[in-house]
Amino acid sequence: MSATDQKISALNSTDKTFLAQQRQTLEKYLGDDRSKENYKTAAGKLGLLRALLDQKVFKPDQTHAFECMGVILGDAFAQKLHMEWIVVEDAKGRDLALRIPKTSIIIFPASMILKRVSRGESVDVFALFNGITDQIESLKKQGVK
Repeated sequence: MSATDQKISALNSTDKTFLAQQRQTLEKYLGDDRSKENYKTAAGKLGLLRALLDQKVFKPDQTHAFECMGVILGDAFAQKLHMEWIVVEDAKGRDLALRIPKTSIIIFPASMILKRVSRGESVDVFALFNGITDQIESLKKQGVK
C-alpha cells in the first residue's frame, strides 16, 4: 500500500467497543442529571471538554485522556454535521476518523486536542469546533464529494 492509498471501511465490533470505552473514560466526570442531559447535545459535549481543560483535570502527558477527549469532540462533529465514524487504513497504519457520508470529507478528531496540548497550546474547544465546522460546511457548499 503506497502512502497515498487509503482503504476506508466501516467500524468493526472492536472499534465500536473501543469508542464506547473512550467515551466512558470521560463521561464519569458528568456530575448531576442536568450535566448528563446537556451532554446529549453537541454543545453539552463541548462543555464537558471545556470544563475538563479549564480545570486542568489531566496533565499534558496523559495522552490517553486527551485521545478520549478527541472521541467526544468527534461525537459532537458527528451529531452536528451528520458525520459517520469510519476506519482509514494507509501505509502508516489504521485510524478512526469521521466522514460526511458519500463524500471525501474526512477528519481525524481523536488527535485534535492531544496535538494542541502536546505543543503547549491552550485549547478553546468551541473555537476549534466552530472553525472546523465552518470549513466542512464550506466544502459541502462547494460540492466536494
